[in-house]
Amino acid sequence: MPSPLAHPFLMWLWGLPKLDFTGLAFSALFFCWSLTPSLLPRDWLFQGLIGGINSAIGYGFGVAVGWLVLRVFLRPRSWWPLPPRAELGMKIFVPIAAVLASLVMLAYSAGWQRELAALMDAEGTTTTGYLRTGALSIATAALLISAIRVLRDFVRLVVRQINKVIKMPREVANVIGVVLVVVLVVTLVQGVLLRAVSDVTNSIFSLQNDETRDGAIQPTEPERSGSPQSAASWESLGFEGRNFVSSGMNAGELTQALGRNAVEPIRAYAGLESADNQDERLDLVVDELERTGAFQRSALVVVPTTGTGWVNPTAIEAAELMFDGNVATVAAQYSYLPSWISFLAEREIASEAGKALIDKVHERWLQEPEATRPKFYVYGESLGTNAGEGAFDGLADIRDTTDGVLWVGPPNSNRLWSQFVDRRDPGSPEVLPVYADGLVLRFADNSGAIPPVGQPWYGPRVLYVQHASDPVVWWSPDLLFERPDWLSEAPGPDRLPDMRWFPIVTFWQVAADLTNAAGVPDGHGHNYGTLVLDGWVSIAAPDGWTAADTERVRAVMNAYKGRDGPEK
Repeated sequence: MPSPLAHPFLMWLWGLPKLDFTGLAFSALFFCWSLTPSLLPRDWLFQGLIGGINSAIGYGFGVAVGWLVLRVFLRPRSWWPLPPRAELGMKIFVPIAAVLASLVMLAYSAGWQRELAALMDAEGTTTTGYLRTGALSIATAALLISAIRVLRDFVRLVVRQINKVIKMPREVANVIGVVLVVVLVVTLVQGVLLRAVSDVTNSIFSLQNDETRDGAIQPTEPERSGSPQSAASWESLGFEGRNFVSSGMNAGELTQALGRNAVEPIRAYAGLESADNQDERLDLVVDELERTGAFQRSALVVVPTTGTGWVNPTAIEAAELMFDGNVATVAAQYSYLPSWISFLAEREIASEAGKALIDKVHERWLQEPEATRPKFYVYGESLGTNAGEGAFDGLADIRDTTDGVLWVGPPNSNRLWSQFVDRRDPGSPEVLPVYADGLVLRFADNSGAIPPVGQPWYGPRVLYVQHASDPVVWWSPDLLFERPDWLSEAPGPDRLPDMRWFPIVTFWQVAADLTNAAGVPDGHGHNYGTLVLDGWVSIAAPDGWTAADTERVRAVMNAYKGRDGPEK
């Protein structure tokens, strides 16, 4: 009776994990590269996944290199193939060397992760715990390699079927087979999978949009959207909108905290369900600004939102404290999706929504007498900076439109940010560039003063705040095959000097960092904390403002920290 393993299908399955020893060598190399430090600390789970992905990529690269070397360089040689004993020795040596090198690098990696965690005042890992990375990486790489082999075998099946119908040279059939399978996979991914994922995620997050955060209560102050006096109903504002209008300090709390009289801050907001379309939502927020008297305040802050309509409560709180409450903030939701999905699928939508909001509010603001209308500021964070940049053609347009702009944690793909960084003054680093001597536009990190210190800074002022360790700022597809300037220069204040660029690997390392960008302590990664206060002070501080005023407000913000719910 034949063995069950003699069945063709079972033999095919058994052959999927078989490894090429050249591919194995490169797989180990890519895995070891992936263990080097990146921007943020990573636990064993994230490192295991990223190590497995890079190992699979390295394996594929090694197989291709091995095939090329064999075909072009080795076959013509008289001494090839090697004697069986030498070939066996190589096949034994390579796996053993790969395992030993990986174990050594795992130990080094655990040390780097502890060093990086200490740099950010976070909890580090243990070496023994980090060894789980190796097992997870092996499983991940095996799964990916097997999936690629399934596609390869499917191509071969297609080629055989083509040859049964139409006789043609094998090379031609191979090309046709690859093209057909690629077209099929792309069609399935773009036409079916992505659409299904989009529909499911929209459905999931639209349900979340109907929820209300614990502690968020409908405001009674008429200066807030969602109040009984507001045309934007509490129910229509969405999860983030309800959080925004219900949080923050009222006039009494501001007065008590500051030790001087304050007025009730204005917060105007429209959710996706506040009106049937974008034009009607923007008409609604302008009506809210008119109803609340926003155009008679000292400052008007327009906030293009991120993803689900989130507005950083810390940033708005800082502005309200700085202006003694005499400020109006306006925002509008444009999506159900969180920022990381919107960043991948809706960047153009975000940009168009930000432009529409800024243009609409600015158009109405221009109708006020120039001598009495409020200062016009734009604030954006993360994907909100992309939305905000969409309203402007360049620096001159920003200066003609606003009285100041504060952008925090801009994605690397931002159009204007990229132009300013690429055109930075010679000798200034990419991580903290100087643009046109800092006369109008400046960049800041968490290291203290806004550079360049002691030089004129003309208004309207524009400021980008970015951490050297923020993967949102530094992740780019260019990392695949090009070393960026920021990895060639001296590291920023919260990046390890041991971080190096490796082709393909660094791209996936920083991509993994994106998943935990805001999960680190204040002042690192994508978590900017009260640094936004320093940004507001630098671009919009009232006359007579002092450093003591800044620290007084910071103390108030730290005392009230956390009451507005987690940042998203």
